[in-house]
Amino acid sequence: MVEAVLLDLFNLPANLQNSIQGLLCNIAETIEKCSSIPAPFVYVMCSQRQGNERNGEQASMFPDLRDLQSLKKRLEVVHASTTAAALYTIKQRLDEKDLSIVKVILPTLRKDLMKVYIDHLFTPVYQFEFEDLQVAADGKHLQIADPQSEEQTFSTQDVALIQSEIQTYLKSLPSLKGELTILRSSLIPGDIFLHGFTTRTGGISYIPTLSSCNLFSSSKRRDPQVVVKENLRRLAHAAGFNPETFHRVKIDHGNAVCVMGKTEPDNYDGIVTNQKGVTVAAPGADCIPVLFADPVRKACGAAHSG
Repeated sequence: MVEAVLLDLFNLPANLQNSIQGLLCNIAETIEKCSSIPAPFVYVMCSQRQGNERNGEQASMFPDLRDLQSLKKRLEVVHASTTAAALYTIKQRLDEKDLSIVKVILPTLRKDLMKVYIDHLFTPVYQFEFEDLQVAADGKHLQIADPQSEEQTFSTQDVALIQSEIQTYLKSLPSLKGELTILRSSLIPGDIFLHGFTTRTGGISYIPTLSSCNLFSSSKRRDPQVVVKENLRRLAHAAGFNPETFHRVKIDHGNAVCVMGKTEPDNYDGIVTNQKGVTVAAPGADCIPVLFADPVRKACGAAHSG
């Protein structure tokens, strides 16, 4: 059962964006037929035009939406300057409502591009299905078309540009729940070991159970790797370490320990090193993270004490 519909009009000219009433009416009819089950939410994704910088101006850009009473309070038009910004805003709406099954209606030529964005901004928690959108021959109407099997191919450079767009947008987001805070222990000599414990403030993860300084991503969570990577970048900047040499334990709730420089186990809850310039870490929730420091041998470790 589709929980949300995403209508991608991002690259369509403004005059065609204003011609979506027929398409929205079809969606509205579908919603009305689904009266026995929760109706899907509808999000219309558009490029931001000069002089139209707020989502609140959607009524002037889409004057006919006011007549679609069946979509009232279930439709939102999202304007943004980039696809990454628009899609991430819609992701927030989906997460606020705990929605996971999404139908994406978009121009055929945007489908494979959208899949690249989705691969980076979403995790396997979500399910996406796609329908093609076409402009009729008269250039005045939009309609759902039969699915096209032809696929586009994106070069490594194309994907890198999309990743850069996403990262640039995430860097621009304000910190949530206050400033990034690092707690330090007086028992560990600061002149030898750079160390600390993070709190949950200062990151960009808005999901309540993870926010905001989430440093862990998995296929069962809603925070993708790009969000965790941005949180790690902010933490590294605040704490003074290199995020490229950051090593975190691979949790197994066991007693295996990884010694850096030796063969790495498949899973381990502890990690130790005497190498300079690397950062080791362990997460903690109901299981406590423990730091170890030997100032004589100048070795340190981190453990997830599950």
